[in-house]
Amino acid sequence: MTQVLVIVLALLIGVVAGLRALTPPAVVAWGALLGWLPVEGTWAGWVGHPVTVAVLTLLLVVELVTDQLPKTPSRTVPPQFIARLITGAFAGAVVGAGTHHTILGIGAGVIGAVLGTLAGYQARSRLVAANGGRDLPVALTEDVIAVLGGFAIVALASTAF
Repeated sequence: MTQVLVIVLALLIGVVAGLRALTPPAVVAWGALLGWLPVEGTWAGWVGHPVTVAVLTLLLVVELVTDQLPKTPSRTVPPQFIARLITGAFAGAVVGAGTHHTILGIGAGVIGAVLGTLAGYQARSRLVAANGGRDLPVALTEDVIAVLGGFAIVALASTAF
């Protein structure tokens, strides 16, 4: 059962990476700091260090601001897409680390990142078009969904493991 939970949670955190690349690393760091993810004594133990949490939180805030800028490239261009794959893999690995399922977490995180990137792009494009071309309300809604969704996934992991 633990393997299935790791796959589901890592897949979901990967989907969040498809929405906002730096949200999953920040939320798994917070999850490790708060004891929601059992990473102490594993390779991922450093993720819960207060300095790591502060740096990743700062990077998350910067991403949330820069995403609103008109010159921010699409999430589907290779550098943006690759970043999402990497952060989805990393966050998935952290989710799996406490139960010794790091590799499963990496795989599920990457698959989730692909799904989240492609579905997020389509959803945002269609919602912006339906909103008369106004991107800001859609982008802010996506920010909220990514951050709250990421924390919900990590909180769910705390009850599952």
